[in-house]
Amino acid sequence: MSKPDQLLVEVAALVESGHSNQMTLTVVAGGAVITGRLAPEAVWRQRVSEVLADSSRLGEFSAAFTAATRGEEAPTHLHFHVARILQGTVGIPETGGMYRVAIDDVSAWTAGDFSYSDR
Repeated sequence: MSKPDQLLVEVAALVESGHSNQMTLTVVAGGAVITGRLAPEAVWRQRVSEVLADSSRLGEFSAAFTAATRGEEAPTHLHFHVARILQGTVGIPETGGMYRVAIDDVSAWTAGDFSYSDR
């Protein structure tokens, strides 16, 4: 098992503690490039639960996402919302999706998303 990038763990912990959704990251995990904003796990879970609850076919899965989060432990996952998987010059989905990525699986990362500009 690889050792997680401590700086990335610290960034995730800051998102968790501040309940901010303004930090954007681009990560490489399992060969995929994912870019978007991070959300605190509780906020991410709530949003996924709401989307599932609105589905006539998937509503029964909604409750699985309302379980309590881990509290004070160091984060093990990044919770992206308004995120895209980059495929060539296209982001999938165009409107952004919600992804959960294990920090241990991240092989490279940078602050900002693919539309990021520091001008």
